[in-house]
Amino acid sequence: MSTPEVQRTIDAVWRMESARIVAGLVRLTGDVGHAEDFAQDALVAALEQWSEAGVPDNPGAWLTTVARRKAMDQIRHRKMAERKHREMAGEIELSGHVEEPDAGLGEPIGDEVLRLVFICCHPLLPTEARVALTLRLVGGLTTEEIARAFLVPTPTLAQRIVRAKRTLREARIPFELPPETELPERLASVLGVIYLVFNEGYSATAGTEWVRPELCRDALRLGRVLAALAPVEPEVHGLVALLELQASRLSARVGPGGEAVLLMDQDRSRWDQLHIRRGLDALRTAQELGGALGPYALQAAIAACHARALTPDDTDWEGIAALYDALAQVMPSPVVELNRAVAVGRAFGAEEGLKVLERIQAEKALEGYHLLPAVRGDLLERLGRAEEARTAFLQAAAMTENEREREVLVKRAEAQKG
Repeated sequence: MSTPEVQRTIDAVWRMESARIVAGLVRLTGDVGHAEDFAQDALVAALEQWSEAGVPDNPGAWLTTVARRKAMDQIRHRKMAERKHREMAGEIELSGHVEEPDAGLGEPIGDEVLRLVFICCHPLLPTEARVALTLRLVGGLTTEEIARAFLVPTPTLAQRIVRAKRTLREARIPFELPPETELPERLASVLGVIYLVFNEGYSATAGTEWVRPELCRDALRLGRVLAALAPVEPEVHGLVALLELQASRLSARVGPGGEAVLLMDQDRSRWDQLHIRRGLDALRTAQELGGALGPYALQAAIAACHARALTPDDTDWEGIAALYDALAQVMPSPVVELNRAVAVGRAFGAEEGLKVLERIQAEKALEGYHLLPAVRGDLLERLGRAEEARTAFLQAAAMTENEREREVLVKRAEAQKG
């Protein structure tokens, strides 16, 4: 097999197996940075050996074995060095025994991966570091891929990951699940990271692409993994439901020339029915687990209203407005209010939507946020106030950093002239 073919195989295996491999190595070494180093050493060995001997029947197990062997060799080497130092100081207990580093490592793989997820999303790390580390260690993405997805220089992203690993090492974060009292807060951090990754793929904040489907796929895969590892957490299923339902629209969000297509203009026959079925199933699971719906499940219920509507006119806007009312209670934020203004405007008329919008504008919390004038432009357009709508759309276009979104807003502004 040629080297490029081997490299493609290794890349594919790494995407599927990296979380399990690195999690096992963190359990063994107690250090995220060292764990990834040993995993990378195993990848180098695979590239060298598989080109000659061919890809083994179980490449994931091969990588795991080689990586663990390298880790154990270093641990034994360190223990021997420590023992020699003690001998020189006359402090050695002459037992002659070197403890096996993998003693007691019989935990289920799922538990190890879940611990790795919680470490990557530790509240000690800033949000951008949590995202980078999660995509790197749990998602299996390369530093270059993450940097490209978030439009930052590769050296900047690499330093972000290095600092995150150093922070975890210096803080001596244990490889264990959070205490039960901390679990809701820590789980919220994990879900927030996955949601942030998906959103960046679903509606890119900057650049020339309106969507980045690969980021959405990576986030959705992480969400599915988490749902399998934490099957009784309603909000995990709520998040997966939301991502599945949003992902169903990805192909319809982009026109033939790469242009952005807004929700009300999308060809709904292009919505992916498999994603919709999976999303509705996940939402049903979240609801059946009991208790009040959390923010992700509520947003999934909103997305489900859109998914069930065959045409924009069939949309249950009153139901969506009521769900936004509930969401504002459990997760009050200016962005939620902005979305509620859209729903109210559709359900009860544009004038009512503008009233909600005026309250948001008075608080100035979204000053500089391009979607505020964009929503205002939409409501004004529906009221026939063309010149005001044009001004609002141009203001929004000047604020956004995404070229495709800017094109749509400018086009809507120009449409007000006639």
